[in-house]
Amino acid sequence: MTKKEVLSLVKSIYPEFVIPDFFIVGVRGYYKKTMGDPTKNDRMIYDDAIFLIGSKDYFAAFNANTDPSTFKKGVAVLKAGIHEYKKGKHGLSKPSGGYPALRPANPKEELPVTRDGKDSTGIAINIHKGSLNSPSSLGCQTIFKSQWDEFITNTYSQMDLYKMKDVDYVLLEQ
Repeated sequence: MTKKEVLSLVKSIYPEFVIPDFFIVGVRGYYKKTMGDPTKNDRMIYDDAIFLIGSKDYFAAFNANTDPSTFKKGVAVLKAGIHEYKKGKHGLSKPSGGYPALRPANPKEELPVTRDGKDSTGIAINIHKGSLNSPSSLGCQTIFKSQWDEFITNTYSQMDLYKMKDVDYVLLEQ
């Protein structure tokens, strides 16, 4: 998709959304017909897309996964919608203290999810780096490992450019 096409899609689904100077758009099932089973949105593959959109001609696309990597009972799936994120770290419990990522921008880090088809709340549904062989997610949004550095560097740079503490993440169903 082009920047114009992504903006048009966002406005068609969320006409009340005021386009900010910079935001992120995730499209679940973006590669549905060309990767995995063409009749459904798959798990365990990077068949989704995430776009970075800035007002000054900035636009970038990344292979992503917006689904959990597993089918375990009770696993969280982030609901489509507009979610606020902030700079933070993923993997805080690791000895290294984690690495730069995006975390939900509210005090409890809660976001609306479904679990086994029922509405629920997810905690710390981050946007982080996946691995080469798996999206590595239990509900988080992940970027293909080889594209992660470009994604997070540009996201942080755009947020700094526009003096943004939080960034909108618009998750759409394809």
